[in-house]
Amino acid sequence: MEDIIVELYKTIEGRKTSPLEGSYTNYLFEKGIDKILKKLGEECTETVIAAKNEDKEELTKEVSDLVYHLLVMLVNEGISLEDVKKELEKRHEKTGNKKAERREIEKL
Repeated sequence: MEDIIVELYKTIEGRKTSPLEGSYTNYLFEKGIDKILKKLGEECTETVIAAKNEDKEELTKEVSDLVYHLLVMLVNEGISLEDVKKELEKRHEKTGNKKAERREIEKL
């Protein structure tokens, strides 16, 4: 899964640097951050509704739309996947440390 997200991110970056006429991604970039955030919010809401309705097929589609629009926002804002990965790793490290601390306390 990681590979397709990286490929999609690179494609979106490419659309920003080398616009392709008729591209939906370019349309979003042209309209700017307000449009991108509006679409991101819509997809988030649709994802929540699909989950609430317990419709796995629809949920899968909505999550895919949400991830795409999230990547568009990241590219627009100059945030790389590596930036996100580093932040997640930092958070995971903290979680790992807390787990280790709990194990030490439980030994006492």
